[in-house]
Amino acid sequence: MKTATIVLLAASAVTFGQSSEVGQRVENQQDRVAQGVKSGSLTAGETANLEKKESAINQEVRTDRSLNGGHLTGQEKQVVNHQQNSMSKQIYADKHNSATQHYGKNEVDSRREKQQDRIANGIKSGKLNAAQTSRLEKNEAAINKATRTDRAQNGGQLTAGEKSQINGQQNAASRKIARAKHA
Repeated sequence: MKTATIVLLAASAVTFGQSSEVGQRVENQQDRVAQGVKSGSLTAGETANLEKKESAINQEVRTDRSLNGGHLTGQEKQVVNHQQNSMSKQIYADKHNSATQHYGKNEVDSRREKQQDRIANGIKSGKLNAAQTSRLEKNEAAINKATRTDRAQNGGQLTAGEKSQINGQQNAASRKIARAKHA
């Protein structure tokens, strides 16, 4: 009886260690992404790309665990560790490249900054997973691109109609953020 209990406790410790180590790395990387979003060192496009990759890794881990009774094999752990190391390097590179999210002192840019802060807070709190964040950031990147294009065509300014259109897009994005955080 004692031996069975010790074996069971050892197996539980190994299982907890597996999920804890992988889970802690995911948590740490999500915190780094959230900080990059909040500080502006990650653009919406960079964040969407990072979150898409993180979502794929998370899905792979879930699949591997479901095929192995909730555990990762030694080889699977090595693969996940390699993938997480690559993600870590990519986060660092994206945060330290010359691309930054700039916010102007106008209503459109101020609102964009607030939405990025809401996404960053959702990442940090765990209310947004990688897949949700990727979709939200792709949407933000599309709005940002449209805004840049409109400004480039009008000498750096937005017309009243363009501001109205962007406001509508930001309203829709805001609703998506709220739904994703409270789903």
